[in-house]
This record gives sequence, C-alpha cells and structure tokens, in this order.
Amino acid sequence: MKVLVDTSVWSLALRRPNAAEPLADQQQTVKALADLVMDGRAVLIGAIRQELLSGIKTQAQFDALRTRLMAFDDIELTMKDYELAAQLFNTCRTNGVQGSNTDFLICAVAINHKLTVFSLDKDFESYQKWVDVALFRP
Repeated sequence: MKVLVDTSVWSLALRRPNAAEPLADQQQTVKALADLVMDGRAVLIGAIRQELLSGIKTQAQFDALRTRLMAFDDIELTMKDYELAAQLFNTCRTNGVQGSNTDFLICAVAINHKLTVFSLDKDFESYQKWVDVALFRP
C-alpha cells in the first residue's frame, strides 16, 4: 500500500545532521521513510511539497531540495478531495477537534486514494476519533 508522507517526516529525514546523535525513534522514522522510498511506496501531494520548499534560506538549498523532491510525482487532486477535506474539517470542528486545512486535505486524499498517512504530528491521532483515516506505523 502507498503511504502519504507528511511534512513532519520529510523534514526530519531531510534536516542537516546536527552535532547531537539522533534519538532512536528519529532514526526509526528516517529508516522507515527510506524503506518506503526504496519500495516506491512514498507519495506526496502538492501542499506537502509546498510546505517542504517554503522557508528555505538560500536559492541553492531550495534548488537542491526541489531537485530531490522531483523524484516524487504529486497525487492529482480532484474536487472530491477538496470537498471531503472540508467535510472532515467540519466534522472534527463540530466535535471540538481543531486542525489545519492542509491536515484535512491529507486525510481526504488518504481516504479517497486508499493511502495511509505517515506523520509525526499527533493531531492525526485526534482526527482518527472522528475521521476514518489510516495511519502508518513503522
């Protein structure tokens, strides 16, 4: 099954290594992403690509990251994806759960395209109480 990888996972994996040794759970996350990429199971949507490329300090870093991400096609979104995202947003909000438009778009795409979501964002666990979105667990 294909896995829609959220910005939080990509950011962890693509971050420049710092002086400290990565924590074991961070290493596990990066390895899981690498396995998904090698198996051809990691997928993106344009909103995640945009988040990853936003805030890059130099043009050289931007170009390097853009080039690395070109290996992944974006899932083509349809009107049904956006409508479901709005419906999921409304359902969660009615039940006291807040989230971003991008998070609910991720949920909608995952549901409509039968994908699991790989995220470090604990909000997705809150959404699961009201939304039938499958989460990838490495």
